[in-house]
Amino acid sequence: MFDKLPISSKTERILTKSLDEDITVEEANHLMNIKGAELFPLLAAADYLREKIVGNNVTFINNCNINFTNICKVRCGFCAFGKDADDPEAYILSDEQILEKAHRAVGNGAREFTLMGGVLKDADIDYYVHLLTLLKDDYPDVSIHGFSPTMVRDACLVSGIDVAEGFERLKSAGLDTLPGTAAEILTDRSREIICPEKVSVAEWIDIVKTAQEVGIPGSATIMYGHVETLEERVEHIDIIRQIQQDTGGFTEFIPMTFMHEFSPIFLEGQSDLGATGTQDLKLYAVSRLMLRDLIPNIQVSWVKMGFRFAQVSLMAGTNDLGGTLGGDELSEASGAPDGVEASISTLSRMVRDLGRNPIERNSTYTEFYPVDE
Repeated sequence: MFDKLPISSKTERILTKSLDEDITVEEANHLMNIKGAELFPLLAAADYLREKIVGNNVTFINNCNINFTNICKVRCGFCAFGKDADDPEAYILSDEQILEKAHRAVGNGAREFTLMGGVLKDADIDYYVHLLTLLKDDYPDVSIHGFSPTMVRDACLVSGIDVAEGFERLKSAGLDTLPGTAAEILTDRSREIICPEKVSVAEWIDIVKTAQEVGIPGSATIMYGHVETLEERVEHIDIIRQIQQDTGGFTEFIPMTFMHEFSPIFLEGQSDLGATGTQDLKLYAVSRLMLRDLIPNIQVSWVKMGFRFAQVSLMAGTNDLGGTLGGDELSEASGAPDGVEASISTLSRMVRDLGRNPIERNSTYTEFYPVDE
């Protein structure tokens, strides 16, 4: 397949192997560092595997982000969203405001609420249970994809319970899936720079495994393009791969390129931040070659990439476009290039233009709804 292309013998050997079996960390590191024309066969291999594993369907979900507060006690160097409690722009949505947003979303066909916010100093499990109950009482058939490992860990500490009990209570109250947020980059060296107050790598692994053992599946993410090395990106993907081999609890893998323009670490003077376009494509492609059908769904975030580059990224091994969002204050604060809300028709047009099939899905990729022309 690759013998007539202008690539090195090592790259050809790795890509040929990748069509039939897992690649190693060392091989993935080699692919992360390729240049020039070697990019095209890498993308071709990833796209070939994507079609072999999931076919020509491109999925997305009609969902709504409900960011219930921007007050956050954890001040991460990459985040332009969080505020101190006394900041004039700080907010906590009331129950009425949350239900109003949910009502509008359901009126537009939403199948999922993404319930997120900053880490409140005194939030306990009872508070998160209240938010879940508030939404499930009115919309029992809408899935809730909510909170983060850091939020749950801290709420359990405030409540004086262990994390397993916390997840049991959240599940009983209606939490369906757990976002992969707070993963950022799973190396302690980088975390010490960008998010020293968040959970450590070992803690993050333990928390998501506990959620999955309780019966709450969820996303795996990577946030890249800040202070991490290319090797740390591969190390992160390999950690996700190892967890999935143990638990099978991840529904999707979501690479999220770092939007640096309004981030504290950029404004404080760190330069050379943000991934390049070829780095974005290589990360998608290498993720597909490493994860294969272990995590069959690899998502490109149109809100981070913009509609045009997200469409191109669907040719690099990805098969999911995330959600319609209904607003995303976190990405908006970071400078989302094409806004923070998409229509089903916009996403469908991107997919059909590639000759693929736009399909609405649910949170766990277990129910699918073809989109009419």
